[in-house]
Amino acid sequence: MNRRYRKTIIAGNWKMNKTPSEAKALIEEMKGMLSKTKWCEVVLCVPFTDIQTAVKAAKGSKIAIGAENMHFEKSGAFTGEVSADMLKELGVKYVIIGHSERRQYFNETDETCNKKVKVAIENGLRPILCVGESLTEREQDVTMEVIRKQVKIALQGVTVDEAKKVVIAYEPIWAIGTGKTATSEQAGEVCAKIRDCLREMYGARAARAITIQYGGSMNAKNAAELLAQPDVDGGLIGGASLKAPDFAAIVDAANQN
Repeated sequence: MNRRYRKTIIAGNWKMNKTPSEAKALIEEMKGMLSKTKWCEVVLCVPFTDIQTAVKAAKGSKIAIGAENMHFEKSGAFTGEVSADMLKELGVKYVIIGHSERRQYFNETDETCNKKVKVAIENGLRPILCVGESLTEREQDVTMEVIRKQVKIALQGVTVDEAKKVVIAYEPIWAIGTGKTATSEQAGEVCAKIRDCLREMYGARAARAITIQYGGSMNAKNAAELLAQPDVDGGLIGGASLKAPDFAAIVDAANQN
């Protein structure tokens, strides 16, 4: 982490978990544990059906609520989708874009990510743009070719000032939900190279202001080591964000001096 230049952000991705009543109970449990948060911003990205309840439950706390996905169109015949307008009116502050599960199961592409990033920014939402390589791509030593392509296409046409509002989450696909985790050195190396790519696109000042998270099975035990890497500015947390003590432990690790 480097708090001198950029914000540390710990974001939970609940995926398809928790009913509204369960969401309320979990946030109420978390609020007391996170009341002393001082350095980092805390975000919970919840299912669409939980958003209204989550915003209400988090009111007055240091928890911001985010969405897990959105469509790039304002309205129309897109059954089952939600728009940026809908999210904004509910009080959402962040939205995850291009998560590997959306890419794998729902045909999300770099091009649709680009459209979503632009629409999110236009509507005052902070996109959490997910990028990452598969196990085959890592074994073939093309990790950065894959990630540079994802970053460059997703941010095509995004201005310098707009880019500063984007959070990038590096999530090696082989480490999501598998229990495997990139070593702190591997995570730090890729996050540093993502910043190099951003520097090429936007210049040094903008690049060092952009938050880059690690999103591959960060948990209470490995968070401190991962966050000690200078270019790892937080985490996009999956399973551990569904357990208040575990999530609080990660936030505590981000709050250490």
